[in-house]
Parts: sequence; structure tokens; C-alpha cells
Amino acid sequence: MTKNYFYNYLFIAAFALMTSLSFAQVGSYTGSANKAAVVKTIEGLSIYPNPVQTNGKITIETKTNEAKEVEIYNVMGKKILATQLNTKELVLPSSITAGIYIIKIKENNATATRKLIVK
Repeated sequence: MTKNYFYNYLFIAAFALMTSLSFAQVGSYTGSANKAAVVKTIEGLSIYPNPVQTNGKITIETKTNEAKEVEIYNVMGKKILATQLNTKELVLPSSITAGIYIIKIKENNATATRKLIVK
């Protein structure tokens, strides 16, 4: 049971680190701080099976099922895979071994991030 908690905390810490460092830029900004950021999410997003087997195939469906950019990161924030997906299915390469990953999907101007477990 303790092992599972360790991996959960490791995943959460790595995800928080990845999201905070990936988008930070040094420099000056101009504009108003009162404007709210608009983030579009992907409607009807479904990723299955999750967990998936090593060298397995995942299906990524959305409401519109248009072309998608798919990126997979390990829990340390390193990009493992970046690909353009024109179908619903993505075959995982052998470089993605058993573990916990972050999958980032972009479709049109919308983005979604999910946890992906590989067994």
C-alpha cells in the first residue's frame, strides 16, 4: 500500500513541476492583469484502454474526431513521443515501457492533458 502512495505522490509532484516549468518564460510582459485566460478543452474526449499494455494501441476519440497533435511525457517531464494523429488509434512505440505518463492532446485550438498508465 505504501508503494502505491509513493508513486501517486511522485506522479503529482512531477506533473506539477512539468506544468509549472514548461510554460514559464523569463522576460517582461505588457498588458492587463484583469483579463482572464480562456482555455478551450476538447469536447467529448475519450482515451481507452487506460491502462494499456506495453506496445499496445490506444484509441483517442473526440466529438469532432479531427487531426490531433499527441505528446507523451514521462513523470519527470521529458517528452517521450510527439506525433500527428489523423486516425483514432495510436500504437505505442517500444520506447514507452511500463509506467505512468502524461498524454497531451491538441485538436484545433483546444488542449487536454490526461494521465496514461502503461502496464
